[in-house]
Amino acid sequence: MKKWKEKAAALSLTGILLFNPAAALAADDDDTEALEAQLEELQMRADAQQAETERIQGKIDSVSEQLRVLSMHVSEAEAEYAEVQGALEDTEGRIAENQELLEKTQKELNEKSGLLRKRVRNIYMHGQISYIDVLFGAKSFNDFLTRMDLLTRIIKADYNLLKKVQEDKRVVEKARAALETERKTRIALVRDAASKRAELRSRKREKDDLLERMENDKALSQQAYEEMLAASKEVEKLIQARRYQYRGPAVVGAGGLMWPIASDEITSEYGWRIHPITGDSRYHSGVDIGGDYGEPIYAAAAGTVVYAGWISGYGYAVVIDHGGGISTLYGHNEQLNVGEGQNVSQGDVIAYCGSTGNSTGPHCHFEVRENGEPVDPMGYF
Repeated sequence: MKKWKEKAAALSLTGILLFNPAAALAADDDDTEALEAQLEELQMRADAQQAETERIQGKIDSVSEQLRVLSMHVSEAEAEYAEVQGALEDTEGRIAENQELLEKTQKELNEKSGLLRKRVRNIYMHGQISYIDVLFGAKSFNDFLTRMDLLTRIIKADYNLLKKVQEDKRVVEKARAALETERKTRIALVRDAASKRAELRSRKREKDDLLERMENDKALSQQAYEEMLAASKEVEKLIQARRYQYRGPAVVGAGGLMWPIASDEITSEYGWRIHPITGDSRYHSGVDIGGDYGEPIYAAAAGTVVYAGWISGYGYAVVIDHGGGISTLYGHNEQLNVGEGQNVSQGDVIAYCGSTGNSTGPHCHFEVRENGEPVDPMGYF
């Protein structure tokens, strides 16, 4: 708050001194030396602040590069996680298929085991002699051979059935064990990939937050630098206003000023008016005199140029101190023909007509001020 009050006071004093040179005459050399010391300090602080901004930018560049590398690693981790997760899902899909096959095989095993148990039960109940009974019950030798062949086939079928049941069981159990082992491996890979991805994401968020803070620090540092530059410019204006004082005869009363441009067309008078750009009612502190691009603008009276440069709203402008508390301003110029501190005579070409600043077309905005306050220029011609 104190800084803004000081800045506001400086701006206010600048305005007084630019348009009221008589106030500057009262300033002594000690004040000028103090202002010069203040200007030097401001410039040193501005240089230091610029160096700080550059230092922060260097850190931003470093963090940005780290963030770029981290982002690349995060993308790789995301791809790795997606790959192992997809492999796990594929394994779980095959486990589901195996489970379905296992259930089907188990059903077949149960059926075959039932048949085997039934046959074993029959053997147990009737004994092996039943096979001999079958053979000796043959009515002929051919019948005997046929019965022998049938019994051989039955015994062989019993053996093959038992062997098939055992083999199917081994195959299914082996497949199940292999898939479960693979599933455990896939789960471990997914867990590791998820952990790696989470860590990289966390590090990236930290870098993002750090970069945001540093960008904010840079913006604040840049703002402070620009404020110091603006303050130093204001102090420069104060110093110039104290240095450049008109020492000739004062312009006092009506009839002391000449018309500042060859045209005599007044396009906007002094006082309250509807602003041509904003459309609202505003106080017009001077008169607008029509002209064309490049037409010469003349000094209305002899004096010393206390300001020649850009003024917000006025565009390229010239302010002349005529002594006796009287100053004039010439705004919206296309080009300036004088510099600060230059002594001019009445009628000298000080600028060329234009339409810079807040302007709707080429013209000369002409102001007369008494002790810094705008007055109707028409009373001075």
